[in-house]
Amino acid sequence: MKPLFLPLTLAFFALLFTSCEAKKQPIAYGQTNCAHCQMTVSDKRYGAEMVLKTGKALFFDSAECLVQYLEENPDEKAKGKMFLVTNFDKPEDLLDAEDAIFLQSKNLPSPMGMFLTAFQNRAAATKMQEQQGGRILTWNEAVQAVKNNEKPQ
Repeated sequence: MKPLFLPLTLAFFALLFTSCEAKKQPIAYGQTNCAHCQMTVSDKRYGAEMVLKTGKALFFDSAECLVQYLEENPDEKAKGKMFLVTNFDKPEDLLDAEDAIFLQSKNLPSPMGMFLTAFQNRAAATKMQEQQGGRILTWNEAVQAVKNNEKPQ
């Protein structure tokens, strides 16, 4: 019985650690609530996600809810492994928030009223800006806009 104990123990711990792997998880639109405002996450163009180091994912209905959650729960940021936002052009894609480029335009209302729309790159954001107006922001600038409650005129 001893020879079987070690392999089973190793297999158990391997399974335990791989099941807690921090990775992107699809947002269950219409079925999950925002971790910040508790509204149903429903608009596929604006979702956001925070994946904890434990592998658990928290879902948000917009980038601004993710920012507000982190501002109101500063200890939670250190627990985060990934901070993701939905790519407006390809809603099934989640982008690293720090790499995303945001367009803040009064013609593109996001769920919580900060008018922040995420794009994969500056070219995509600029193309939409030409159609909808507004200003282009990096993640850090978008965070500051939310903190300062800066909305487009």
